[in-house]
Amino acid sequence: MKTLYLDCQSGISGDMTLSALIDLGANIEYITEHLETLPIDSFSLQVKEVDKKGISSKQLVLHFNDDDDVDNHHHHHHHEHGHHHEHDHHHHHHNGHHYEHRKASTILEMIESSHLPARVKERSLSVFQVIAEAEGKIHGMDPKDVHFHEVGAMDSIIDVIGVCLALESLGVEKIIASPVPTGHGKLMMAHGLYPIPAPATAEILKGVPLADFHVKGELTTPTGAGFIKALAHEYGNIPPMAIENIGYGAGKKDFDHPNVLRAILFNVEEAAKREQISVLECQLDDFTGEALGYLMEKMLNEGALDVYFTPVTMKKSRPGTLITVLVKPEQVFSLEELLLRETSTFGVRKSEWSRRILSREFKDVETAYGKITVKVGKLEGNIIKVFPEYEDVKKASYQHNISFVDVYSEAERASKTQIGLLNS
Repeated sequence: MKTLYLDCQSGISGDMTLSALIDLGANIEYITEHLETLPIDSFSLQVKEVDKKGISSKQLVLHFNDDDDVDNHHHHHHHEHGHHHEHDHHHHHHNGHHYEHRKASTILEMIESSHLPARVKERSLSVFQVIAEAEGKIHGMDPKDVHFHEVGAMDSIIDVIGVCLALESLGVEKIIASPVPTGHGKLMMAHGLYPIPAPATAEILKGVPLADFHVKGELTTPTGAGFIKALAHEYGNIPPMAIENIGYGAGKKDFDHPNVLRAILFNVEEAAKREQISVLECQLDDFTGEALGYLMEKMLNEGALDVYFTPVTMKKSRPGTLITVLVKPEQVFSLEELLLRETSTFGVRKSEWSRRILSREFKDVETAYGKITVKVGKLEGNIIKVFPEYEDVKKASYQHNISFVDVYSEAERASKTQIGLLNS
């Protein structure tokens, strides 16, 4: 599994991210070909080598081939520095439509109806959604109606979708981001003088850990913040794993520090075979056996992986029951709530465990007693165990009036010949 770490020492913007991923090895032809399928102005996308305080990095060079007026699109990424309304964008035509891609809803519809790969669509939509919601909140309007000043600019559409295509090209499954510095000071925008971080950027960064890096100027733009918010699975330090590759993307501005975004790629082989599970527990000394039976059934129906009860002795020598529930992390909230509502406990403990599991599949085998489903466990692609399913064996033993054990061993024998087993 490929994991990407975004090291935002000097903040993050759309063009820095795209060029860092290209430097990391994302295929620029792949990115360009997919972008050219969209109804946007014709453009050329390249990167050039620049030196940022001694670090050789890639910088995005984006040109729009606009016949009327080459300067129409500030290709030096003005929007990345928060200059909101660039009115000259309004006047160019595309397919005879005015104001193409100015409204959030138009951009989202364009992505929805595109032929981009599914995960690219999903990621691009979530980035634009995050930015639209922030802008909507700042301007007091419905996110769908936000006119993307930053993001309405063509180059930002290219930055966002380009980054999501780059992630696809690299095969990135998971993204971790470092804490993010915003910079400080004031910024001239269409509406006047604004504090840094710009209001939309600050809104997007809610819930994201910030870094204390005291630099005058805008380090993180709404687009950059949108990536961190919408795409990162977690925030923190560089993970303690072997690095596969590193890319550097240069920002447009020059500071006293290297204005680069560092993108680091990890390939986590082993981790794929372990999965995180959460273990919930509480113990009770005032609950009847019937109520416990009901609870177990309900928890399993609500998606618990496993539930078990252990008899324990509690304070004042009272016999009690320890309830242990194994759940997937995304089910923790609903199952915790079920324990709190349905039992007499006043608290539920949670711990995170990792487990190594066999990949498993179900197969049907033909036996003397009809078709029986078996559960097949594989380790690194090799079948190492086969277990007939209890319900099927039970049904067959009733129907044929044969003992459970005999049906079970017949199903095992059939599995060996029909599926094959290493240790047979």
